[in-house]
Amino acid sequence: QVQLVESGGGLVQAGGSLRLSCTASGTSGADYKFYSMAWYRQAPGKQRELVAGITSGGDTNYANSVKGRFTISRDNTKNTTSLQMNSLIPEDTAVYYCRAAIGARNFWGKGTLVTVSS
Repeated sequence: QVQLVESGGGLVQAGGSLRLSCTASGTSGADYKFYSMAWYRQAPGKQRELVAGITSGGDTNYANSVKGRFTISRDNTKNTTSLQMNSLIPEDTAVYYCRAAIGARNFWGKGTLVTVSS
């Protein structure tokens, strides 16, 4: 069983920046480097949506709404995936979740709240 713990959320003014981190433990016998990692978010009253993903090979993809503002990265030596969020807008307010995937298995963290004030 993989455990994911997110950190770095908080309250920030529009135009500001935050950096989220997701640390994994208990990678079920598979090296962390083989997992695809992603950040999702869920705003109040809305469905959870993909924000950014990074494959085991380092390829990245982003939601159109965050392209050019957010950057996903991973450090396999620390079992950590990060999301650098710049130029935040109130519409970015949501609970942000980390997801690890390998094969047909998906693991989720409990989320961290990001609130962007106008």
